[in-house]
Order: sequence, then structure tokens, then C-alpha cells
Amino acid sequence: MTKTAFLFAGQGAQKLGMADDLYAQYPIVRETFEAAQAVLGYDIRALIDNEESKLNQTRYTQPAILTTSIAIYRLLKANGIQPNIVAGLSLGEYSALVAAGALSFETALALVARRGEFMETAVPAGVGKMVAVMNTDPDLIEEVCQKASSKGIVAPANYNTPAQIVIGGEAEAVDYAVALLKEAGSKYLIPLNVSGPFHTALLKSASHELAKALEDVEFSNFEIPLVGNTEAEIMKEEDIKELLARQVMEPVRFYDSIAIMQKFGVDQYIEIGPGKVLSGFMKKIDKSAKVFNVENLSGLQTLLNQ
Repeated sequence: MTKTAFLFAGQGAQKLGMADDLYAQYPIVRETFEAAQAVLGYDIRALIDNEESKLNQTRYTQPAILTTSIAIYRLLKANGIQPNIVAGLSLGEYSALVAAGALSFETALALVARRGEFMETAVPAGVGKMVAVMNTDPDLIEEVCQKASSKGIVAPANYNTPAQIVIGGEAEAVDYAVALLKEAGSKYLIPLNVSGPFHTALLKSASHELAKALEDVEFSNFEIPLVGNTEAEIMKEEDIKELLARQVMEPVRFYDSIAIMQKFGVDQYIEIGPGKVLSGFMKKIDKSAKVFNVENLSGLQTLLNQ
């Protein structure tokens, strides 16, 4: 019997007009966007379609991706496609919490709108940066970051695949780490166009604010398991608040999370939300896995035809 995992897209995958063809065709998608507008107090669909600069601002990016992802999730559910286990990359963890039954869509949306604001204001523009380090031993990357910490905050932020680890922190310290990695033989280092050095200690104030916001949030029991980013383990209900607060300032352990899903017996992965970032990671982590991604009509048709 096939075991299916839903993987929810994170920040950086946003694009102008995302899911517009699904929105035009399916009432359940439109209803999700209408519900979002009622929570947010602005028309998130119009923003996605027309306001690219706003869409790339963290405080708007996060609600936009969450709404798009949950609209697609609901569409799959209406077509009888259900996950056995879920996970999400960073922001995507909130979509996963909704899919796992631990959080209502409306509560998740109000929460990520605040999370986006906290993250946007935590680090002034230009203070930090992030760089993807390719084909380099993770131990070496960690060692170099420790050495480069003499210049400021720098650490691994995303363990995406064994051959792609993102480092982040204060610009000077990141630049020093890059120089040290080049000396050690790393050839491919790609600066990322991100609005802040997320998942590093520079987000400590955002973590603190988020912890306060989470005090008032009610979570339900998980209906299906969720593999969390921060510890790459199946999340327990009593740990949700602590893990979500830590998550903004600690590294995302994506490939370790996939290892947990493999142990769980997953043989089919469906990426939900804009872009194909997680599908790309999956192909690097497990070439034999069946991977689909649903961000538009053609992705939906491909999946339904299976």
C-alpha cells in the first residue's frame, strides 16, 4: 500500500499569480482566499496577482504562501487524496499543522501574518545574508562557521540536502566563512536573494515575540503525524509552541526529516504550494522516490492521472 507524504512549500517559492488557474476553476480554492481576506483585512488574491514588491515582503509573503498552500491542500482532499504524514519547510510547517489537524486555517493565518512581521523587523535590511554551499562536507561547514564566528554571527541555517547547506548570519561573518570555505576547496557558493538571515541567532527577537504570540494559541491533537523542522522528529502536541518559537532562529533539518519519513515507509511525496524547490531537494535525497508537485492545473492533472 502506498504511503503518501505532503510537503508544504516555504518562503522564497512565492511568485506573481501563483495558483491563479486553480482559483479560476475551483470554488474551494476561491473560498479559501475569501476566508483569508476576512482574517487579514486585505485582498490577498489581488496582492498575489498584482503587487510583486509586496509579495516579496516577508509580512505578506508568509500569508500569501500559506493561503495558496491550504487552498491546494483542500482541493486535493476534495479529490480524495490524503496524506499519511506531513512536513513543511520553515513557513510550510504552519500549512503542515493545518493539514495535520493541529491548527485551524484561520488561526494559522493570523499567526503567520504576525510571524512575518516579527521576522521582517528583527534584522534591518543589509545586516545579514545567506549563502548556499554546495557539495561540501556538513562537518567542514559547521567547523568553518565556528571559526568565522569570531567576526560575528554565522551558522548553518538550512540542511536542505547532503550536498546543499545554506549558511546565514551577519554579512561580515558570512563573507569570512565563504572565504574560508573557498580556501578549503568549496567551489560552488551561491548568495541567496532573501530578505533576512532566517534560522540564525539574528532572529532571536522574532523568536521571543513569536513565543509570546503563541501563548494565546490553542492547538488540537494531531490527526496524522507531522515531522518538525527543528529536531527532525515526529512532533508531539505538548512541544508545538516551543518548537515553533525555536524554529525561526534554529536550522531547518530537511534531509533528516525526509529520513524519518523514509523510516515511516513513505514511497510517494506530493509538494504542495508554489514552486518545485522541495521536489528538487527530494530528487537529490532519494532518486527512487515518486515525487509530484501541485502548484497549478497541470500539476493537479498529472497527479490525478496517476
